[in-house]
This record gives sequence, structure tokens and C-alpha cells, in this order.
Amino acid sequence: MSRPRPAGVPILRLGDVLVTGLLNELDDRSAVAFTDELTERITSENARGVLIDISRLEIIDSFVARTLMELTTMSRLLGARVIVAGMRPAVAITLVELGLQLTGVETALNAEQGMTALGWRRTPAPSEGGPDDAGQ
Repeated sequence: MSRPRPAGVPILRLGDVLVTGLLNELDDRSAVAFTDELTERITSENARGVLIDISRLEIIDSFVARTLMELTTMSRLLGARVIVAGMRPAVAITLVELGLQLTGVETALNAEQGMTALGWRRTPAPSEGGPDDAGQ
């Protein structure tokens, strides 16, 4: 019997990168389940990168900060690079005020920049024009 995925924390696969996000409703139990699921998926899907979008996270506490640091360390040990994207200014201010440092955690301003850092490039769709549209 397979374990159910934690509710509210989807993990998507885009090639060899896993994309997920955190919400304010992350409690201790769901954080542990999320960590377990993500590390299992890194291994089972040979992920070389993980993007964690926290743009919807309005507040952060020491538990969530520690969870992000532990996820980053575990992922690196499993051979995947983690980028945390979309940190709001209020979250950054809170981290500084609490004296919490996300040691070893790479960040990006938004998910698009995070995916670019992980090696993804946006390519125009065929309908956006290009050399094949010339002369028609």
C-alpha cells in the first residue's frame, strides 16, 4: 500500500527538476511528511534539482526555517540542488529579526529565476514567430 501524499503540498516533476511550494498552513506533522515525500521523490526520480516556491508564505517561524535548511542539506546529500524562490520582504525581515540564517540555502527572487538557475530556459512556442514564419 502506498503512502498518501501530504495534502496541500503538491510536488510536480519538470524533466529532472521537482517543483513544489510551501503555504502558511504548514504544521509540524505536514512538514515532516513533506520532507519525507520530497526526499523519496528526489531519489526515486533521479532529480538533480528542486525548486521550492515560498511566494505564498506570508510568515515564517523557526520551525519552517529549520525545515528549509534540513531539506536543502538532505537534498544536497542526495545529489540535488535546491533553490528557494519568491521570498517576500516580510519573511526576510522576520528571519533577520529572529536571528535565523538559512545557511546553505540558495534563493531566487521568483520561480522563473529559480528555474533558470537550475538550467531551464524558456523557449518560444512555435506560434510566437521565428525563422519558419518568414516568407509566408
